[in-house]
Amino acid sequence: MTAIPARTASGPSAAVPNRRWAALVVIAVAQLMIALDATIVNIALPTAQHALGFGDADRQWVITAYTLSFAGLLLLGGRIADLVGRRRSFLAGLAGFAVASMIAGAAPGFGVLVVGRALQGAFAALLAPTALSLLAVTFTEPRERAKAFGVYGAVASSGAAVGLLLGGALTQYADWRWCLYVNVAIAAAASVAGRIVLPAPPAFPGARLDWISAVLVTGGLAAVVYGAGECGRW
Repeated sequence: MTAIPARTASGPSAAVPNRRWAALVVIAVAQLMIALDATIVNIALPTAQHALGFGDADRQWVITAYTLSFAGLLLLGGRIADLVGRRRSFLAGLAGFAVASMIAGAAPGFGVLVVGRALQGAFAALLAPTALSLLAVTFTEPRERAKAFGVYGAVASSGAAVGLLLGGALTQYADWRWCLYVNVAIAAAASVAGRIVLPAPPAFPGARLDWISAVLVTGGLAAVVYGAGECGRW
């Protein structure tokens, strides 16, 4: 009777820990992109306003369009990740965020810029909950999970500061549009690496999407902000 050789540390399972930490890097980079995009445009906003010729009253919508769509669609983004799969949703969110950044960066006028920013927020709402759920299913051991969430939290909290510094540098030495184009490079690099190292946990096809609630929440928030902005003009 032939004995079955035991698996050694050089087997396929030995590469899993290294791949987990590589996946953490990809997830952290995506979260950094989301966080810095909320502030990087603030620095470039006066230059963009001068280049596109919109008024001071309209300036708020460049920031608000991103924030409203992000906040309003966040729960829907998590539900989509459950329905189609976290890895697939993560990669789709990166691709969509890159395309939205290109639209906003190449905007010939104020309207296209606001639409691009709203699309950025929508795909960020898909990326953010997917990144957290991928982190949870990738690191199951309590000690490693604590370290992973610590790194994730540090990256997320530093994104605002990085956005201000990077926005100032790009506006001064390049052009305000590069504050948006930089997301394309980040998303492309994260997408290529993510296809290699990210896990693919099973989806939940039975999950139900509540599109009506998402539209009502986002539209209601937009209506409140628009009303507050119009009151300030009186």
